[in-house]
Amino acid sequence: MDSKMAMVAAWSYGMAGFLAAFLMLYLASGWRTGGRSRAMFLAVAISAVWGMLGLAFALTQQGVFLAGSLLTDALRFGGWSLFLLILIKPESTEAEPWSRRLGWLGGMAMLLTVAGFGSQALVVFGIDFPVPTQRAALFVSLAMSVFGLLLIEQLFRKVSPDFRWSIKPLCLGLGGAFLFDLYLYSDALLFNRVDVDAFSIRGFAHALGLPLVALAAVRSHDWKRRLVMSQRAALQSVTLLIVGVYLLFMASAGYYVRFFGGEWGRAVQMALLFAALLVLVALTFSGSMRARLRVQVGKHFFSYRYDYREEWLRFTQTLSAQGGFSAMGQHVVRGLADMVESPGGALWLKDPSGRFFAQAACWNTPISAATEDDGSPLCNFLLDSGWVINLEEYRSLPRRYDRLDLPSWLVEVPNAWLVVPLTTGNELIAFVVLATARTRIDVNWEVNDLLKTAARQAGAFLGQMQASEALLEVRKFDSFNRMSAFVVHDLKNIIAQLSLMLKNAERHRDNPEFQKDMLMTVEHSVERMRQLMMQLREGATPLDGPRGIDLADVMRRIQNAKSGQGRDVELNIEERLVARGHEDRVERVIGHLVQNALDATDPDGRVWVRLARQGTNALVEVGDTGHGMSPEFVRERLFKPFQTTKPTGMGIGAYESFQYVHELGGKLSVDSAVDVGTQVSLLLPLFDAGSGAKSARPPKESE
Repeated sequence: MDSKMAMVAAWSYGMAGFLAAFLMLYLASGWRTGGRSRAMFLAVAISAVWGMLGLAFALTQQGVFLAGSLLTDALRFGGWSLFLLILIKPESTEAEPWSRRLGWLGGMAMLLTVAGFGSQALVVFGIDFPVPTQRAALFVSLAMSVFGLLLIEQLFRKVSPDFRWSIKPLCLGLGGAFLFDLYLYSDALLFNRVDVDAFSIRGFAHALGLPLVALAAVRSHDWKRRLVMSQRAALQSVTLLIVGVYLLFMASAGYYVRFFGGEWGRAVQMALLFAALLVLVALTFSGSMRARLRVQVGKHFFSYRYDYREEWLRFTQTLSAQGGFSAMGQHVVRGLADMVESPGGALWLKDPSGRFFAQAACWNTPISAATEDDGSPLCNFLLDSGWVINLEEYRSLPRRYDRLDLPSWLVEVPNAWLVVPLTTGNELIAFVVLATARTRIDVNWEVNDLLKTAARQAGAFLGQMQASEALLEVRKFDSFNRMSAFVVHDLKNIIAQLSLMLKNAERHRDNPEFQKDMLMTVEHSVERMRQLMMQLREGATPLDGPRGIDLADVMRRIQNAKSGQGRDVELNIEERLVARGHEDRVERVIGHLVQNALDATDPDGRVWVRLARQGTNALVEVGDTGHGMSPEFVRERLFKPFQTTKPTGMGIGAYESFQYVHELGGKLSVDSAVDVGTQVSLLLPLFDAGSGAKSARPPKESE
């Protein structure tokens, strides 16, 4: 070391020694106040001795001072490790042995301290083995730096939030010192020589951290605070330890590859280090690897698998994210999936009519058109038992799920794993189907209880969202009614104008001017009424009960009416059927569907209507080759009021048709694709002549 660097080293280590001595004097007054202050006093005292020995070596260049500095450096690590371990360990009884109080971390700290002291002693006395002792000492010093960073990270993660203000300066000060040592010894191992410049200013790096340590000592009187252990802290600590061991191993492998590689050694070393970093980054961003590590930490370090506070905060935050009703469903699926490391799932929500469940949201799973009736065995089992159905267990032990018959569509769902019921009160509002987890998870009582509790909260959220949607629809109808008042006012004016014209017609029937004015008035009134009808549609409910309706006659009348408008509708009547309902309203529903198909189809396209029997229902299919609709529009907007794809429509027709069909006990479903076409399937209950309702005249065979 030349004279200039010796002067830098003298100032560097001298500053570290004197600052540590002043801090030692401050802590001396608290020697008897508690074990934590004593441990800190011991670590600071050793640091002061280490700094003074470094100063003496820089000034005299005597080997004895260098030897003392190297040996004291290992003891200094042991002192700071002991202090950090005492802070990390929760409060325990004084009678408990130190080996149990410090745990495996304490054993590793003691092993590294002994190894560091021994390796430095071998270097000092010049004892060599097949492995160079200088390189072994550098390797142990690097391991001590990594372990020190691990202790600091674990301390900061495990400490209670109200104590972080006090502990933060300590973590910054010691963390900076250990980080500098990590750089120094990594560089020495990679290039097989110690950087003299970095070694000379090492004292400055440690001296800069001492004021922060002193600030932490002032803030934390005897460090008497409770420390809490969380799964995240354990996971972060284990991850950091694995990464440190991995980097140490790859650094050693790189060195020996370079040493024995001859001319290709440096190139192979760089390739090996690059591959190691690439593998580390890939594993860091691997969801499956994180899931396996989280499961292993929860299984082997904790009596309970979950950190319930963290899980509940995360799930509540997920449910509270902004978005519409469909986004809310996706948030529910994602929140439940994250609890069991599932990569995807889908939500089946009860239809507003309350008769069946349909897919309302999905996350990383395909869209499904399958529906499940409200009174099906699956829904009854979910409601009565409240169980989370494990499909893997169902396949191996079906007797545990007695009375349960899974629907075919659920069996065919790819990677289906868990079926989680969502209830509100005594009502099943939805259920979630989760995909198989990224890693193997034992679905025990803890997982079931967590999922069921979270599902109840999600059910309450969905019920609240549905109530809000219903309230919004009521408000929209209120606005619609207010608009109707204006329309009625305009109709009254038109009627008054026409009444006045009729009153004068008897006296001026032969007057050509009056006749001309009358024609203009009638034309103007018709035009105004046409405009009003475009704004408002009559939706009065008939006073009489449902009757038998000949659907074949209804469909022929619609076909003739549309042909008069210049459009052709293909008609296919496989069987003449009589359905139950109100003839004018059923005709209006089918006519509305046909008109929508014609509006969405170019003149050269096809529009067809088919009538057939399906069980105890009449099936009316209305199809076209028109523009079609997106699955999102069909699922979220089609059957809601004031939602339409027409530029001049109000969206009342589809909503009215949907409501009326379900009032009759029927069902209306839509299969559509953009630029392909749409097919609407309308199921109407067949008319039972023995029910007592007034029947229409049954059709003759000749008809």
